[in-house]
Amino acid sequence: MPGEQIPIPNPPALPSHLPDSILDLAVNLENKPLPKDVRDSLQSFQRAACYIAAAMIFLRDNVLLETDLKLDDIKPRLLGHWGTCPGLILVWSHLNLLIRNHDLDMIYVIGPGHGAPAALAALWLEGSLEKFYPGEYDRNTEGLRNLITRFSVPGGFPSHINAETPGSIHEGGELGYALAVSFGAVMDNPDLVVTCIVGDGEAETGPTATAWHAIKYLDPKESGAVIPILHVNGFKISERTIFGCMDDKEIIALFSGYGYQVLIVEDLETIDDDLQNGLEWALAEIKKIQQAARSGKPMVKPRWPMIVLRTPKGMGAPKKDTSGKLLEGSFNSHQVPLKKANKDEGELKLLSEWLASYRINELIQDGKPAQTVLDTLPRNDEKKLGQLKATYDPYKPLTTVDWRAFSVDKGQDVSCMQTTGKYLDKVFQENPTSIRLFSPDELESNKLDAILDHTQRNFQWDEYSRANGGRVIEVLSEHDCQGFMQGYTLTGRTALFPSYESFLGIVHTMMVQYSKFGKIARDVKWRGDLASINYIETSTWTRQEHNGFSHQNPSFIGAVLNIKPEAARVYLPPDANCFLSTVHHCLHSKNKTNLIIGSKQPTAVYLSQEEADEHCRLGASVWHFASSKDSEGPAQSTSNPDVVLVGIGVELTFEVIKAAELLRTVCPALRIRVINVTDLMILIAESKHPHALPQDKFEELFTANKPVLFNYHGYATELQGILFGRGSLHQMSVEGYREEGSTTTPFDMMLVNKVSRFDVVTRALRAGAQHNEQVKQKLDEYLEDVNKRVDQVRQYIVEHGKDPDDIYQLPSFE
Repeated sequence: MPGEQIPIPNPPALPSHLPDSILDLAVNLENKPLPKDVRDSLQSFQRAACYIAAAMIFLRDNVLLETDLKLDDIKPRLLGHWGTCPGLILVWSHLNLLIRNHDLDMIYVIGPGHGAPAALAALWLEGSLEKFYPGEYDRNTEGLRNLITRFSVPGGFPSHINAETPGSIHEGGELGYALAVSFGAVMDNPDLVVTCIVGDGEAETGPTATAWHAIKYLDPKESGAVIPILHVNGFKISERTIFGCMDDKEIIALFSGYGYQVLIVEDLETIDDDLQNGLEWALAEIKKIQQAARSGKPMVKPRWPMIVLRTPKGMGAPKKDTSGKLLEGSFNSHQVPLKKANKDEGELKLLSEWLASYRINELIQDGKPAQTVLDTLPRNDEKKLGQLKATYDPYKPLTTVDWRAFSVDKGQDVSCMQTTGKYLDKVFQENPTSIRLFSPDELESNKLDAILDHTQRNFQWDEYSRANGGRVIEVLSEHDCQGFMQGYTLTGRTALFPSYESFLGIVHTMMVQYSKFGKIARDVKWRGDLASINYIETSTWTRQEHNGFSHQNPSFIGAVLNIKPEAARVYLPPDANCFLSTVHHCLHSKNKTNLIIGSKQPTAVYLSQEEADEHCRLGASVWHFASSKDSEGPAQSTSNPDVVLVGIGVELTFEVIKAAELLRTVCPALRIRVINVTDLMILIAESKHPHALPQDKFEELFTANKPVLFNYHGYATELQGILFGRGSLHQMSVEGYREEGSTTTPFDMMLVNKVSRFDVVTRALRAGAQHNEQVKQKLDEYLEDVNKRVDQVRQYIVEHGKDPDDIYQLPSFE
């Protein structure tokens, strides 16, 4: 059977079987024609921006069509996406007018980020490119030429919206995140309105599907509002969209059920009147909902406004190409409608006619936009969509809370998470409108519930948690949590995202996209600092309890390690005091992606607050209390170890400490040095990360020629990759999570993954025998002793279904 052929442009959806009464749920507005001068100005802006956007895709010369187009005027590589641009520009022009009429603080989040030509064209017309790139993209002939000819070539703007694009708070590459980011941006921003345009292809993604529910977490008393616009142009790259094949009744039923009032705008003859009236209606509805909440009479389940905008794909492009293939109104206009315009005279002629249809000489005069193009722009430059300060320099540092007031005495078992929850409770009290926690329904399971001592969850559809100013949003969508955190952070505030370890990987690519935005933002002179994004990873594989194999996945460590070293930070604090110190540091850090891994179960506290502070500052240190004594001098521990034991991660470090304790009984002749690493990045080869230890310091800590045995929380290959580039790799060995173990006891997880104290002791004896003759002579005897201990513990676990009672006793080195 041949592939699908669509014979007509803009094919309508097949009719549904829903009753016609569904249409009564739709919003129907009175037709209010715009004044002629306003409509003329809107359409002038649209024509000018559409011309520039199309020219950016095609032209490398003759950018204002001052002579007939020639093949040499066309770029050799045609890159860009036209299909979404006319719709994006249409909305941009109307938002200008809405801002002008109401003096709004507004951000325009563009889900179809591949429509960068639309955004850049509008930004040039409004003068925002000139503001941020003076002398390069000024509103004159040279500035326009630079914009058009440099697009999608080295040294120019890329084909996707990114941090170089004024007004953007969203990386425009991977689809699906725009709506959640928009809602995060308006939280605790009561005067902000974000208009978010969601492409109908993007609307098919899982993250977007859950983000429609974000209105249920938006308290109109304390937060701003989002105007979602579902842009239905019917096609993706080469196929029709789901929403393009839904009729009005199906769309109205779906979004009415989600909690929206739905207005459909689709009549091209009156599109400007209808869209502007629709935006005015949406703003009025928002103000009505907010006024009720802010006067102490919040509506129950308010129906927030949204707009469904139907326009043809690639509106304005030629109807067909020279072969008769449909362009406008089909997927063939998704990217470059006339792909052979740089080598085919027939397509060049079509391009020339298309560009000429915008009559750009009426709209750009002496290199400057005509007044009619500018009449509907906001009067105040700072309100223009490309110049709102909230999009480029919004950072508000947190009021500091001293973590040391929440520290605990060493020598006891304490949960890192419970202690941190008490600290965060105070942080939230001191920063009531500038920090939030986003969690996928795991707050209490992760033992961070002390945060709720002075705040609540914020779920507006729950009668018991609505309208109370809660700082905590729990929604069982990691995508929503990530999107909310991004929007909240990109508009100047600070956020935390705690999660089960195994499921942070769900947002791997979202984190990567955000990191790409941040990487470019750090290189853009006019963008200010931002708070770091902060992940707390717990409920780890080492204490998977009843959940089993499915809940064992430490791979998010590797995801963070792969982003740029200027931003990547991975911390594995070994106890509660170190965890407190690390969280405090991360909350006040800027422009980083922080991953903090800890245990929710009570675990040993090794260091006092002063010792923890210093240990975290260094990133790693020798733990003298667990190391062999110095028999040759006054040092705190041996300066000449036979073997170095390194713990990275709470439980993995505990096993190293218990191994050191056991070695004093099994083989006191073996000289050991015990090290804990809390900042994973200090291990990276010098010059490859800002935190990397200089090689001389690395050798001072780990020795230059003795066996170094790492007991690591993550996958061994990650740590091996980190250590590559350090000298003497032959002396280092790494054990970590091996993808072993299901529903079993915590200590059995250590055994089956070869990271238990007994495994560490065995590795230490074998390695130490290379440097210690006493150990070498009795090695078999020592190994037999260890094996007997392993057998006894395994037998106990099988017989009793639990670990031996003494297995987690605090180590003693008296």
